[in-house]
Amino acid sequence: MAAPLEEIVRYRFKDPLLLKQAMTHKSFASESGMGDCNERLEFLGDSVLAAVVAHQLFEDYPDESEGSLSKKKSFLVSRPSLTVWAEEIGLGNHLYLGVGEETTGGRTRRSLLANALEALIGAMYLDGGFDAAAAFVREWCARRHGNLSETDHKSRLQEILQKKYKMPPTYELSSSAGPDHDKTFSVTVRIGARILGKGAGKSKKEAEQASARDALSRTQKVED
Repeated sequence: MAAPLEEIVRYRFKDPLLLKQAMTHKSFASESGMGDCNERLEFLGDSVLAAVVAHQLFEDYPDESEGSLSKKKSFLVSRPSLTVWAEEIGLGNHLYLGVGEETTGGRTRRSLLANALEALIGAMYLDGGFDAAAAFVREWCARRHGNLSETDHKSRLQEILQKKYKMPPTYELSSSAGPDHDKTFSVTVRIGARILGKGAGKSKKEAEQASARDALSRTQKVED
């Protein structure tokens, strides 16, 4: 049996209804006719998340440029990162879903998990103020900082290829598979006609990053 969500996130809500709202998908709210869904909290949480991450990066990287900080922030608040975070805390186990969402795998759907996490942050902000939400977000930032230098594979690959070939790589969508709500995209990255790498992901951007990572890995093996 899943542990209580408040125990997992180490925050106890003064108003438990806020937590329930954060975990309530619109499908459940519509079918049950009870309470509000989490979309408004998601909107609020998105802004709180961005503010906390920006502040944290500003403090942690005093010598880095605006462009570098923006890349780090984009990674931390991206849907793939939020999905990983949501999966780590088992957020899908605590969602209130309508019958349709339940039967079509809503508890593991990436977009739904990322949205619910933002709603949770919004609920924390309303319940305990900025400091409560910030403490939750900062813990995540601390765990993810070690990966930040490796996250923007596309920029790194382009930098290498521009220097070596004086031209950028091109990304080609090879295929997409699966239902509309849970597609997997496959991308091939090339320099001219030469294939450098391939990758897959739940969005085109994620697949492009995966293909760039594959290309960088192949490049490093050749150089080694």
